[in-house]
Order: sequence, then structure tokens, then C-alpha cells
Amino acid sequence: MELSGAVAVVTGSNRGLGRELAKQLLARGAKVYGATRRPESLDLEGVIPLKLDVTDPASIAEAARIASDATLLINNAGVSTHTALVSGDWNNIQLELDTHLVGPLQLIRAFAPVIEANGGGGIHNVLSVLAWVHHIEAYAAYSVAKGAAWAMTTAVRAELAPRGIEVSALHVGYMDTDMADYVPADQKTDPAGIAKQALDGIAAGEPEILADEFTRETKASIFQ
Repeated sequence: MELSGAVAVVTGSNRGLGRELAKQLLARGAKVYGATRRPESLDLEGVIPLKLDVTDPASIAEAARIASDATLLINNAGVSTHTALVSGDWNNIQLELDTHLVGPLQLIRAFAPVIEANGGGGIHNVLSVLAWVHHIEAYAAYSVAKGAAWAMTTAVRAELAPRGIEVSALHVGYMDTDMADYVPADQKTDPAGIAKQALDGIAAGEPEILADEFTRETKASIFQ
């Protein structure tokens, strides 16, 4: 899809990858709503603050009402609680599922009619290499949520294609963001470069964007 002139809603846009996506979309000529639970923390000139809690259906409905000119939704907001599935805290597991699966699906359900009414456009889900890797106990809740989000992305891609909405996914490993502040620097990628790859992929109509070599190698080894 054409990003110049697009109207984008980017969740989790006050930091990390979301901030880079919002910043670069603006530079490409898009109108950008920066969706975040704390809109006062958004420091990007030209980006329109939009209050949104992806775990709150009422907040999602209100965001879709306000951003009624949207043509692109980017589900980027994320959380990592490092929680095991059997022994871990249930509230953390629920938060992972609500943030990475239920919330994005509710956002898609709210914004798909908006995007369709505005002539079509795109939906982009930020996923992870851990959508395919499920055996690491400390990331179990995150992996399950992202794996389910990958399946959801594939399903809504087929459903929304006839309505003029392209659905894509980004898979990436560790990025140099607050969420991975404990990871050695040489194991992380620059979120600015990842954002560029994601936006290039959206513009090119790619259904799945594998943003780093580790992610590409991991997928290739699993799905031979």
C-alpha cells in the first residue's frame, strides 16, 4: 500500500519500535496517530496523541471512533512478563494473551470497518521469532501469545483480503529497546532499521517480513 497520504494508527508508539514506526511513517508523508496508554509521554512532533489501552475494549472502541479516517493499523504494543505456563502467575499469562492476541484482534475488529470505509488499506501485526519457538520456559506465555497471534494474522489476512485490506506480520528477534534492556548489545538490532524494513514490507505488500538473520534462520530450520 502507498504510505504517503496514509492515515496510520500505531499502538505502543511512545517508545521502542512503535516510536520509530510512528516517526518514520510521518517522514514518509503519512498522518499518524500515536496510540498509547499515556499520551502525555508521546514526544514526536507532528504525531497525534491517541489514548489507548489495548486490553480495554471500551478504549479500543473510542480510539476507532476518534481515528475514523484511518487506513493503516499497526498492532505494535507489547509486554514481556517472563512467565511459565504451568507454574507462572495467571495474571501475567492473561496480560500476555490480552496484549498480544485478544487486544490486537479486538483492534482489528474495530478498525477493519473503518479502513474499508476509507477505501481500503492495511493492518500490520508486530510478532516475534518466538511465535515459532515454544520450549523456553521463561518465555512460554509470550511465545504462546505470539504463536496464537501468528495464526490469527493468517486467518484475518484471508478474511480481509476481499475487503481491500492487506494484512502483514513482522517477525523479529531481540531489539535494542527497554523490553530487552537485559540482553547484551551485540545480540540486539536497531529498532530504526527494523521499522524501515517493516514499512518497506508494508509498502511492497509483503505478507510476512522477517527482519533479521536469526529470525530467517529460525523459521527455515523449523519449516523445512
